Amino acid sequence: MKYRLISLLVIICNFNIMIMGQEKKIELRVLQTSDVHGCFFPYDFINRTPTSGSMARVSSYVKKLRAAYGDKLLLFDNGDILQGQPTCYFCNYVKPDMPNVAASIINYLEYDAQTIGNHDIETGHAVYDKWIKEVKCPMLGANIINTATGEPYLEPYHIFVRDGVRIAVLGLITPAIPNWLNQQLWSGMRFDNMVESAKKWIERIKANEHPDIIIGLFHSGRDGGITTSDYEENASLRIAAEIEGFDLILYGHDHRSNKEIVKGPKGESVLCLNPSSNANYVCDAQISLTIVDGKVVSKNVTGGIKDIKSEPIDNEFMSYFKKDIDTVNTFVNRKIGTFESSIFTRDSYFGNSAFCDFIHNLQLKITGADISFNAPLSFDTSIEAGDVHVSDMFNLYKYENQIYVLRMTGKEIHDYLEMSYALWTNTMTSRTDHIMLIEKNGNAPHGYGFKNLAFNFDSAAGIDYEVDVTKPQGQKIRIIRMSNGDAFDESKWYDVAMNSYRGNGGGELLTKGAKIPHDSLPGRIVYESERDQRYYLMKEIEKAGVMTPQPNDNWRFVPVDWTKHAILQDRKLLFGL
Repeated sequence: MKYRLISLLVIICNFNIMIMGQEKKIELRVLQTSDVHGCFFPYDFINRTPTSGSMARVSSYVKKLRAAYGDKLLLFDNGDILQGQPTCYFCNYVKPDMPNVAASIINYLEYDAQTIGNHDIETGHAVYDKWIKEVKCPMLGANIINTATGEPYLEPYHIFVRDGVRIAVLGLITPAIPNWLNQQLWSGMRFDNMVESAKKWIERIKANEHPDIIIGLFHSGRDGGITTSDYEENASLRIAAEIEGFDLILYGHDHRSNKEIVKGPKGESVLCLNPSSNANYVCDAQISLTIVDGKVVSKNVTGGIKDIKSEPIDNEFMSYFKKDIDTVNTFVNRKIGTFESSIFTRDSYFGNSAFCDFIHNLQLKITGADISFNAPLSFDTSIEAGDVHVSDMFNLYKYENQIYVLRMTGKEIHDYLEMSYALWTNTMTSRTDHIMLIEKNGNAPHGYGFKNLAFNFDSAAGIDYEVDVTKPQGQKIRIIRMSNGDAFDESKWYDVAMNSYRGNGGGELLTKGAKIPHDSLPGRIVYESERDQRYYLMKEIEKAGVMTPQPNDNWRFVPVDWTKHAILQDRKLLFGL
């Protein structure tokens, strides 16, 4: 009996050891959208045409994977969802009391967490504070600090538990917002350095939460952008390389689809994924874990960028949002006036254009300023002759910027324009050279694109000037006179109209070009429009009824015998005509 009892105890112990040492494998799936910019439905409300991508296709993909993975599927969004399509504008400003469709979309798809982006902040406290309350998942932002309390304005991170696995998700935003946005839009907040914030919070997460997996959800690009002594605009890959502990970093903001494996500070591999914009792609990662005795003994993170454009449209999703779709359609289809001639942003790069000058002239009319700065906000768009609808206003003016007037000296105006034209014009040494700073680009419609961002290519109205493309950068601009015939004086002060993005330092034309310290810009502002630029454009068209926009003919490229040929050459490379 004694020996039987001992044998039984041995069997029980061995059985328990076997159970304790039992291996378990868990498969997690992680999806991320970013920079959706209102592309909720497979329809472009601006151009009133069907479109690729959209959350209606994302919904099909999510439902398919959720059926296979259940709660082991984690779904995240990385911000910049509140601006882009008229759907957003309608919810944010026309009918702000209605539930914001951006929140309804997130709730319908049952997102697990979301960050906030700079374009979400640009809508103002009234819009994004309401939207945050309507979203049912955690809204993350560890480096958005409430200046009254010194604590994060949003939840810094969130812990998810799936089949015993602890998953920490840390949210961060680009801290460059003060360079773009009026302080009233982010009053009571500050935006801390991303790298320092990541280091601080990952240490807290490790010490207090003991996670098995750490995911970064960053509304910040790969690298580059605005860099100051205090912060970097795009620091996602730097965090992956310098801050130990991340298994996966999902990022966005720069609209550049990318998959990259970065070596961390101890040689560990960190998968970094960016899905670009407008819900054409999603980040799709798989995390495979082996667990023994309740501890993760191995994990493997793989994944890439999933093209969503071939996914079917989710008809249940469309039915659910039919009322919202119909409401927005009614809004954008309203006729507001007539244009007797077509206008094109592409003309803006080669001299005066009716498109750009229409906005210049409105800015001067509204503000009474001496000079206007303006750039084409879309690379290649147009408004065709004929009836003009509300939808066309989103092509005429892409963003919800205000109109500013800043005091600037003539020298600052000259230097500002030197930097602007240096961003988009070459220094020609022969008649056959390019006049534009262009490069081969496989993603461009005709194989060539600008080397720099076209929405920073400011021209001016109110002054007559020439741009000599045979002169070196910084010596191209010759301001001849004020357009009213008065002399232009570099020592004189002028009132200069521009959009609020530019007036707050966006594109660095004021800070690096005109060399105005960023902290002195608020003191230069003598006028801020109450409403956004698009609102005033629409009111002007409604008031006039019939309009024939024309170029101002106040500036040109020289020498003409060289530039005439070069313009035709580069126009064909960029636009095929």
